Amino acid sequence: MPQSGRGVPSARSKKIDEGFKVLVGDGFVTCESLIVATGGKSIPKMGATGFAYSLAKQFGLAVTETRPGLVPLTFEEGKLEELKELAGVSTDAIISHGKTKFREALLFTHRGLSGPAILQISSYWREGDSISVDLLPEQDAMGLLQAARKEQPRNHIQTVLAGHLPKRLAQLLGELINQPGMIGDFSDKKLQPVADQVSRWTLKPVGSEGYRTAEVTLGGIDTTGLDAKTMMARNVPGLYFVGEAVDVTGWLGGYNFQWAWASGWSAGQVA
Repeated sequence: MPQSGRGVPSARSKKIDEGFKVLVGDGFVTCESLIVATGGKSIPKMGATGFAYSLAKQFGLAVTETRPGLVPLTFEEGKLEELKELAGVSTDAIISHGKTKFREALLFTHRGLSGPAILQISSYWREGDSISVDLLPEQDAMGLLQAARKEQPRNHIQTVLAGHLPKRLAQLLGELINQPGMIGDFSDKKLQPVADQVSRWTLKPVGSEGYRTAEVTLGGIDTTGLDAKTMMARNVPGLYFVGEAVDVTGWLGGYNFQWAWASGWSAGQVA
C-alpha cells in the first residue's frame, strides 16, 4: 500500500481493475489502495509541490483555491521606510481582522510583520484588507493617558508610552501622532487620537512572504469529495487524501500536525 511522497512529485497514477498503478521513478508500482500524503505547497525548498492537487483533479475531485497560511505579512516600500527603525522589535498585541482577533507576540521585521499574532491572522487576511493592532491588550489606553496626565504632567507622549511599550515603538508612535508638548497640557480631546493610535492602529499589508515561509497551505482538496471517517474519495474507491493536501487548516499550536496524523491514521485503518 505505497504512499506517494514529497520526494516523487513527478509520479503519475491511474486506476486499474486491481487498484492503482503508480509510476515512481523509473518503474511502476501497483496497489489495491493509494494514500496520498504529499502535503501542500508550503516551503518548496523542502520538496513541497502541488502534486496532490493535480492528482485529485485527475480523478475528478474538486480543489479549492490555495494560498499561503500562517505566514508573515509584508508592506510596500513607503511603509517599510516609515517603520524601518522597528525591525526586530517585539511586543504583546491583539491583532484583529474583522471579528477575528488573536492576542500573541507581534514582531516587526525588515519586510513587514511577523510573530505568532500575525501568523494567526494571516489565515483570515486577504490582499487589500487592513488589520487593526492593539498595542495595549485588555488595557484602557485612554485611562492610562489620563492617569499619566495627572501623575506625570511634565512628560511628553513618547516618554509616557515608553512606560508601557518598547522604547523604539513608543518613539515612532509619538512621531506618527505628532502631538508636541507636555501631556499635562493635553485635553481629553487631544488625548483621544493618542489612545486610538495605540489601541486601534490600522495597518494595510500588501502581501505575504508566500509559500517560501508559510507554515501551511490554505485551501486544497475539497472535503465534500472525501469520506469524513476514512478520507477516501467518494467517487474513487481505494483512493485516499490526508493531511495538508486537504482543505483543512488549523491554528498555530500543533493543530495542523494533529490533523495530519489523525487523518493519516484514519485512512490507514481501512486502506
